[in-house]
Amino acid sequence: MVYIHQRPEWPDLTWDYNALADSLAEVRYHQGLLLGQMQALGFNLRSEAALTTVTSDVIKSSAIEGVSLDPEQVRSSVARHLGLDSGGHVSVGRDVEGVVEMMTDATRRYSEPLTAERLFAWHAALFPTGRSSIHKITVGAWRTDERGPMRVLSGPMGREKVHFEAPPAKRVDGEMRRFLDWFNRKVDTDPILKSGIAHFWFVTIHPFDDGNGRIARGIADMLLARADGIVDRFYSMSSQIESERNEYYRRLEEQQRGSSDITPWLQWFLGCLDRSFDRAQGSLQHIVYKGRVRHAMSTWAVHERQRYIIERMMDNFEGYMNTSKYAKIAKCSTDTALRDIRDLVKHGILIQNPGGGRSTSYRLASTSELEDK
Repeated sequence: MVYIHQRPEWPDLTWDYNALADSLAEVRYHQGLLLGQMQALGFNLRSEAALTTVTSDVIKSSAIEGVSLDPEQVRSSVARHLGLDSGGHVSVGRDVEGVVEMMTDATRRYSEPLTAERLFAWHAALFPTGRSSIHKITVGAWRTDERGPMRVLSGPMGREKVHFEAPPAKRVDGEMRRFLDWFNRKVDTDPILKSGIAHFWFVTIHPFDDGNGRIARGIADMLLARADGIVDRFYSMSSQIESERNEYYRRLEEQQRGSSDITPWLQWFLGCLDRSFDRAQGSLQHIVYKGRVRHAMSTWAVHERQRYIIERMMDNFEGYMNTSKYAKIAKCSTDTALRDIRDLVKHGILIQNPGGGRSTSYRLASTSELEDK
């Protein structure tokens, strides 16, 4: 098997711009629409959109590598890094803090050069204990040959399938020097295309013992922030990649076993990015809806207990609300819960579902129902 980095033309990657032009134009158009809509929001809704996006980006980028992070810890850490009120003080683990530090550094300092020292700092932040799971790894430095060849594997131990083998460790320093020189050099390549190229190039070098995928996506996000021209993030490429994880790995593997013409990879990358804008549109609609609910609740004296329940219902709440659920979540009596619910129904925030008696339940008012009030 000959990998792309073993070809004599490596790392002179090429692509057919004409084959990508229509997709790139479509992506740029949808990017402009999304950013325009986000900028039109008020400061509070725009901040919430950025907080939600970065939180999702951190969680999903880690999930692609099989690493689970606590969403509340991530949200609290992201809020602090963005200078926002996190809505509560949550103790944040060093592993979570490290990922958030890396991602926010990449996107909020997107205009600054990318250096080996900066990458080493990102890597050290990802692995604060010097270990990946139970294995001791080289942290804050390029990988060595101590653990053998760097391979991407799947399958049970003893019957692993090799999907990719990275360049030997002795080549890494030179490979990264060429990569960083290209990254920091001013070129005519559209930064969105450059994002896809950088992602592929970095992950093919695989310069670290672990964390290469997360750092590759951080590098891609850094260039996407340059393409946007703003530090705030309103769409998450990592969230979309996570939802297409199998196809993502398949495309990488095919290209790493293919020629230096990376047009197929860039076609997929542009499509995935465009689909991330569609996902962001859904998030935008939900954030606008939450703003309308909050505005509607600002017109009368709302108890903090009621506000807490409605916020819970607007964020991934399963099923409908009823008196017993309300009492349990709000830690109040069922009589108090019923009074609170009736007040919310009276003001049009909650709508009673068909049925009655013990099966009485309530849902949030829709956007059109709120507008009718």
